[in-house]
Order: sequence, then structure tokens, then C-alpha cells
Amino acid sequence: MAPLRVGGTFAPGLLPVNRTHRDVLMASFLSRLFREPPEAAPAQQLYLAAVAQARQPALYLGYGVPDTLDGRFDMTALHVFLLLYRLRTEGEGTRRLGQALFDYMFGDMDRSLRELGVGDLRVARKIKPMVEAFQGRAQAYREALQARDEAALAEALHRNVYRNEPTAHAPALAGYVRRQVDHLASQSAEAVSRGMVSFLAP
Repeated sequence: MAPLRVGGTFAPGLLPVNRTHRDVLMASFLSRLFREPPEAAPAQQLYLAAVAQARQPALYLGYGVPDTLDGRFDMTALHVFLLLYRLRTEGEGTRRLGQALFDYMFGDMDRSLRELGVGDLRVARKIKPMVEAFQGRAQAYREALQARDEAALAEALHRNVYRNEPTAHAPALAGYVRRQVDHLASQSAEAVSRGMVSFLAP
């Protein structure tokens, strides 16, 4: 999976009324630069599917995930990671979709912080460690899944989701992750590229 970066925001291009040839060329360039890319809509659909799954009560009641802001972040991060892991081998188009999904996730978190009244400078300070936390989790989960090492996956979940607190739930959550990986792998690349995915019930 290629490293992801936080992308910019999208904005519509504005065309002047009295246009010279140079204006037309510049407008065309700006339109291509700022128009919403084709990956934006499916990325949003994938993100909403991940969030809906992350909010399933069974994850908190049955798997012992802490029902806190941190716990909900971890579940959103986990399910977005699962989608990125599914997209990792499908070529350049899905690589761009993965980047769009990543950007949409942190754009949504940025918007949420601003709606809570957090100022620009504080938003930047809060988003950066969230990005780093996501990247660290994604690397640990990816390495465990690629090695098919269930113990390492359970340990990574214990460390990140349960914060190393005593719990017997980490192996069960690791099994849940493995089932979701297999389930997502069974879905066609065409459907996933259109943002059409399903998760198994927890």
C-alpha cells in the first residue's frame, strides 16, 4: 500500500465573463485543477460505509471496544484501513481512490473540529497526531495481515484499540478483522471502485 498524504480541498473553478484566449486557457486549467475528481463520490460512499460499520453497537458491547471518542476513532480508523487494504492491489485507479478516501476521512475530522469551534491553528495541531496515529495503526495491521500472523494482529489491536488494558477481547477482534478482509476480498473491484461495499455483521 503506497504511503498516503493529506490532500487539499476541492473548490469550483470560476470563469470570467469577458474572456480573452488567455483567459479561456487559464479557466480550462483552473477547472481541471479544482474540479471534483471522479474518485470523490465513491470515496465518500466508502467512508460512510466505514463509519456506519464503526458505529455498530456490537463492536462495543460484544468486543469490548471502549465506547469513547478514542474508541470510536479507532473503529473508524480500523474500517477505513480495511477498505484501503482491499484497494491496495487493484492498480492506479484504486490507488487514487484510496488517497481520496484517506483525504475524505481527515477532511471530515477537520470539519467536525471546526464545527465544535476549534480554531485553524488548533485544528492543524489536532489533525497531525491523528494522521500519525492512523498511519502507525495501518502499518501494524497491514504487516500482521500480510504475514498472516493472528497473534501479531491481536497484539496490535490490544495495543491500539484497548490501550494495553487487560482484556480477553483482542483475539476475537482480530478474528473479526480477518473475516472482514476475506469478505471485502470477495467483492468485485468494479463494485468497490464505485463505492459499493458491504461489511459482515460484527
